[in-house]
Amino acid sequence: MTNAEEHGTLIVTGASRGIGAAIARLAGERGFAVAVNFSTGGREANSIVEQIISAGGRAHAIQADVSREEDIVRLFETAENVLGPIKALVNNAAITGGFSRVESVTAKVLAHVMAVNVTGAILCAREAVRRMSTRHGGSGGAIVNISSRAAHTGSAGEWVHYAASKGAIDSFTIGLAREVATEGIRVNAVAPGLIETGLHAANGMPDRLDRLAGTIPMQRPGTPIEVAEAVLWLLSPAASYTTGAILEVGGGR
Repeated sequence: MTNAEEHGTLIVTGASRGIGAAIARLAGERGFAVAVNFSTGGREANSIVEQIISAGGRAHAIQADVSREEDIVRLFETAENVLGPIKALVNNAAITGGFSRVESVTAKVLAHVMAVNVTGAILCAREAVRRMSTRHGGSGGAIVNISSRAAHTGSAGEWVHYAASKGAIDSFTIGLAREVATEGIRVNAVAPGLIETGLHAANGMPDRLDRLAGTIPMQRPGTPIEVAEAVLWLLSPAASYTTGAILEVGGGR
């Protein structure tokens, strides 16, 4: 394995399970020192850290709620102090707010979804830019935002509110990429489609993937590692001329 110090520190938000956990594990294998962020899944996050360390990498679990600005600042300060200079960020932490038609969604749910999915991602990117931008004395880096195919399908009848938050992430990705393009920072997004995680069951529809598999041109849902591979490519030097892109990983759906 490549020495973790060669790539610097990567912060992955919401990395205790699902897509975030797959990204953290693969990043550890690819030579990043990984800050495994979690909000409530401490046991799972520590398990991910142990897996990375046992494979010869470096990692540290950091509790922080990305809907809280003070937590975000502490997350970055801790990651930097424990693992070293921040060179990359994956904005993965997100919530759906549950299945609901727009006519039934509450202001409380909507505010929480936007606080985690949009405001949290923007503030995490702010902290990353302050550390990585050559304008601020940094040496550059890369940011990957986890969007969703829902931003384009709209998710009518299920979670339009969640889809709208991911539409905001797409716009943010394009804007920030252009803003920091001359400052050594690349900003891209990965937009997963239907992926085999516990997300659907946790929101009350354990059969959702089976029910919708036929709507996917490839006739199957994706896996977290397939999303992680796309993320790690965008973080790598192989994607050195790619910024402002939204890479769809949805089996053609």
